[in-house]
Amino acid sequence: MTTADSVHEWISFEDPTEQRTWVFDATYLRSNHRCIYGEGCQGVLDAPAEEMAQGCCSYGAHFVDDDDVQTVVRAFVKVEPRHMQFHAKASKGGFLRPGDADQDSDEEPPTVTRLVDDACIFLNRPGFEGGAGCALHIAALEMGERPLDWKPNVCWQVPIRLEHSTDENGHVTSRLREWKRRDWGEGGDDFGWWCTEAPEAFSGTDAVYVASRDEIVELVGQPIYDAMVEQLERPEWVPVPHPTLRP
Repeated sequence: MTTADSVHEWISFEDPTEQRTWVFDATYLRSNHRCIYGEGCQGVLDAPAEEMAQGCCSYGAHFVDDDDVQTVVRAFVKVEPRHMQFHAKASKGGFLRPGDADQDSDEEPPTVTRLVDDACIFLNRPGFEGGAGCALHIAALEMGERPLDWKPNVCWQVPIRLEHSTDENGHVTSRLREWKRRDWGEGGDDFGWWCTEAPEAFSGTDAVYVASRDEIVELVGQPIYDAMVEQLERPEWVPVPHPTLRP
């Protein structure tokens, strides 16, 4: 049974330029959830491991297509050893590897970032002089560029997820929502902690749709983002709190 504690409010509207309906998780987007990497994030291992400072990077990033791969290939050329703890390993042995193949599919196995010491090769560990965290993120910020233009898609999208479905008439429904445990596959059930279930991660200054504007615009485009904001900011709307924050 669905309980009131799990209910989210949603908004939807038609795309004026194509056969598409946009659906947005208003409860999540209006919440003040934020990434707390380095500020209490427990990671995605099977037990809380804040001291390891791995965040979502324990298993490497799965690329969605070749364009996604090429984004990181171009970014790596600009990364220097002072930005990246394992720069020498990446330069010598590469930073990509084949992922696990799906035995029930004829598709090629996904491309994944290489692992070093049981985490992504781009992840700087605590104590590295250049700073802990994603080397791509660190280098992009230093050069005044957006980290989302340097990183694999999954790395800049989480904890936001955009998914599409097409009905028998060719009409597309595009849904933007929070990234849940289930979106990681079977392994998500084994996480010792997940950020959208953690009250301490709901501590941002701005709502998600404001703080993550660049990421959302990248996913849906500026006109759709503007239409979404118009609906989310309706003055008569009193939103329900995110389920994680409900008593």
